[in-house]
Amino acid sequence: MLRGVTVVAVTGLLAVIPAEAKLRINGSTTVNPVVSEAAAILRAEAGLEILVDTVGGSSGGIAALADGRAEMAMSSRPVSEADRKRFPGVDFRSVRIGTDALALVVSRDVWAAGVRCLDRPQVRGLYEGTIRNWRDLGGPDRRVVFFNKEPGRGTWEVFAAWLYGTSTAAPLVSLPGVGSNAEARSKVASTRGAITQLSAAWADGERTFALAICNGDDELAPTAEEVLAGRYSLARPLYVITNGAPEGDSRRLIDFVLGERGQALVERHGYLPLAKRSIMGGAQP
Repeated sequence: MLRGVTVVAVTGLLAVIPAEAKLRINGSTTVNPVVSEAAAILRAEAGLEILVDTVGGSSGGIAALADGRAEMAMSSRPVSEADRKRFPGVDFRSVRIGTDALALVVSRDVWAAGVRCLDRPQVRGLYEGTIRNWRDLGGPDRRVVFFNKEPGRGTWEVFAAWLYGTSTAAPLVSLPGVGSNAEARSKVASTRGAITQLSAAWADGERTFALAICNGDDELAPTAEEVLAGRYSLARPLYVITNGAPEGDSRRLIDFVLGERGQALVERHGYLPLAKRSIMGGAQP
């Protein structure tokens, strides 16, 4: 440790931060781009001392908040009953900042061969390993490589609940694991025959492509229009979470993200801001 500063690992890099940093934020790599940019603006304009980290994803952020290692968690899933039982003394207060469309994202060769839509049974077959070659789904004659988001990541929790009704019903699988969204996208982009669970906003349309969900004769793409209409079933809320009512710098950051400039950041990073989500019945806490 240097005098007056602390050296920490932040999203895989070494960063030097003031030792007196006041607001520590940890959690979801999906929520991170919005919160990190908001934090940078507040550092520059208001002098707030903020550290944003993504170790452990949503569940890691919730645990860090509960253990007092962070003042705010970022999460791409709601706080669960299991979280509340694990941390009975914590007064979780979730603030919704936007909506994300989760998707199954594939490599360029799979997309170019014509795989554009999957239904639940097909996804289950890919996940459980009963479908091992893309030719069985009209794709290339290539082995399926399923990069599985680590259990405990918000993305995996939402995916498993969509596929099996509840994440606890998901079977144990032996698949190569990935952590952050950046890692998942990189693995799919560089691997032929690859697929992973990933926020649609992270698919670049050049080397990684978000598939639609097949529902009968309909192909429901992970677009704002389908999410707003309530047809795309893998949509999920994005949260920041505090222990008790937010106050001080936590309150200032939340107010900024919920304000016009912060909601513009939500949209710029590929998510639905609350004003659009309210078309479906109001932004939920």
